[in-house]
Amino acid sequence: MNIKRRYLLLSGVVAVLVALSGLLLNQETFLAQSLFAQRPVTLTVSGAADLNYVFREIGTLWEKETGNKVRFNFGSTGQLAQQIERGAPVDLFAAANKSFIEDLDKKGLIVSNTKALYGRGRITLWTREDGKLNPKSIRDLTRPEYKRIAIANPDHAPYGIAAREALQSVGIWDTVKPRLVLGENIRQTQQYAETGNVDVAIAALSLSITKPGKWELIPENLHKPIDQMLAVVKSSKHQRQAQHFARFINGPKGRPLMKKYGFVLPGETVK
Repeated sequence: MNIKRRYLLLSGVVAVLVALSGLLLNQETFLAQSLFAQRPVTLTVSGAADLNYVFREIGTLWEKETGNKVRFNFGSTGQLAQQIERGAPVDLFAAANKSFIEDLDKKGLIVSNTKALYGRGRITLWTREDGKLNPKSIRDLTRPEYKRIAIANPDHAPYGIAAREALQSVGIWDTVKPRLVLGENIRQTQQYAETGNVDVAIAALSLSITKPGKWELIPENLHKPIDQMLAVVKSSKHQRQAQHFARFINGPKGRPLMKKYGFVLPGETVK
């Protein structure tokens, strides 16, 4: 065999080996990607404080169904939005007012087509079960026995904004303002009343019905609707799983739990 034929044969063998190694590498990459896709992930969900109980129940169901995990960060919607703006690692944001989601969308921080309403919140007058006071109307708060009244901070908490609007609607904001104790979020607001540090709290219905106590719904026409919206955060590394959890909340397993906690669901009306 002459040198030229040997060279051509050797070149052919090398070409085949290179092709095979490339094929094996591609197969290995595909298998690794498939394995990674099936590996459970942990979602970080930032949620308004009024979701503390209902989202934990929904999250437990979702974890059992998918094998994934979900870690919650509950707080004031305004403060959670600021954390996302500062680059906090969040996969899904569930706000207590849609305006915060829409503001983040304008700033290019969320996946626009994942925006979805998931419920409308209601506010209540909440007092301890063993308390002597039992307000039936928001106007009762002007009475002198209501010395300390808790509301969420209206500077960044949607439920606090609704409380202020309701007090203004009936013309008693200036009267009760000196008696107000501001909670950082709606959950802390109710805790002030639970511990007896205030006489009454303007709380969220979703929290009021989970605790032993007395509560009265505040008429919804006294404040703007508390329309709550969620969306996937654009910087999320688990967008597919976050979208699935979002659909789960608004799906046949999540909606009954949202309703159980007093939320008015998308497509329904207030009775």
